[in-house]
Formats: sequence, structure tokens, C-alpha cells
Amino acid sequence: MKSIFAVGAFALFTTIHLTPIQAAATNTTVAAAAAGNLAGKVVETMDAATYTYALIDTGAAKAWVAAPQFFVKVGDTLAVADAMPMNQYRSKTLNRTFEVVYFSGNVRVNGKPAIASASSTNTPTSAASKSLNLANIPRAPDGQTVAEILEGKNKFAGQPIAVRARVVKYNAQILGKNWVHLRDGSGAEGTNDLTVTTNVEVKVGDLVLVTGKLATNRDFGSGYTYAAIVEDAVVIVQ
Repeated sequence: MKSIFAVGAFALFTTIHLTPIQAAATNTTVAAAAAGNLAGKVVETMDAATYTYALIDTGAAKAWVAAPQFFVKVGDTLAVADAMPMNQYRSKTLNRTFEVVYFSGNVRVNGKPAIASASSTNTPTSAASKSLNLANIPRAPDGQTVAEILEGKNKFAGQPIAVRARVVKYNAQILGKNWVHLRDGSGAEGTNDLTVTTNVEVKVGDLVLVTGKLATNRDFGSGYTYAAIVEDAVVIVQ
């Protein structure tokens, strides 16, 4: 019994032991993943429905990333930004549950923007959002600004809202919905970015008129909670 315990204890401490270099690399990978940014060599890839899945080796860990279908092969260097992690993600097409998949619309292959495959009709990216012009966006008729909605979320909860704004980030078909981030130049950090879900396809830079009911304190799992969000919004590109 003592020898068995000794072997088990040795195996335990051997498993969790990391050198300072390994620990630093692991911490860097975790921090990058938490920020939605990952990069590494592709060791496995597959297409399913409208998405390409790729398993990348960051050098410290392996991670699955997914984006609207694009061309990539084993051995390529793949980098994703602004990714949304989905824990215990179930792909019906692949009949497989992933521990975590990082979904992104901002992908680079071998240092260059990813090229959409023929079956991908829309490969949006949020990379251009930093240079978008948000000045002089007219208010929606009888509507609100992004800041007014977020600052007054308790007042508007469950009520119809209308906002005209520009798309600054777009992720397609996650949990069966398109996820859109809107800004109109109003507000400050924390009150300047409104998230909506919709079945309408848009792209970064589009000026859109959005109507729908505001929901508050929504928890979609996988660590994603929203103090305010417009679900199943009507989105009109203008």
C-alpha cells in the first residue's frame, strides 16, 4: 500500500510541476485567450456547415478556433482576434462536443487576412472598426442613442427601442444567431457599445437601423453575460 501511495504521489507532483519558462508560456497563452487573441500552427482542420474549425498549437497549449469558412491547411500559421470562447460547444454537423471553441470573424493565415472559401458568403471582421467614422450619425426616428439605451437600461428594460448606429463588430451564426456590436459615437467606455442578435447578415462599417426590445441581465452561459442586449432585432442596412 505504501509503495502504491508513493507512486501515486510521485505521479501527481510530476504532472503538475512546471518550469518557470513553461509556467510563463502557459500564463501568456491563458491571458491571450481571455482577451480573445490566439495564434499558432495548425495541426488539424475541418469544415462543417458554414464554418472552418482549426486546432492550433500555440507552443504552450492547443486550442480549437472557428470562423466562417476560409482556406487553411495543416502547417499554416493561424491567428485570430476578438474571438468569443464557447465552452462545451456542441456541433450538430460534426456530432461532436468541444471543451471550448474560440469563434472569430477576424482571422489571419500566414500573416495575411484569411481568404473565404467558396461556401462562405460572408467573412466579416472587426479589424476595421477602429478607423470607422462615427460622427454625425442621425438619431433614429423616435429612437435613442447607444449611450441613452445603456445608461437607461433599467428604464428601457422590456421596452421597444430604436437606434441608428454603425456595425463595429460582427460574428456570424454563433448559437444560431448573428452577433452585432453597434456604436454611434455617443457614450464613453462602458456605455458606447450595444450588442444585438439578429438573423440579418451585415458587415463591419454598415450603417444600420435597429429596432427590438431591450433585455437586461442576460446570461448565455460560457461566461457571457450582458447587462443590456437587444435579442432577435430587426436590422435594416441603410
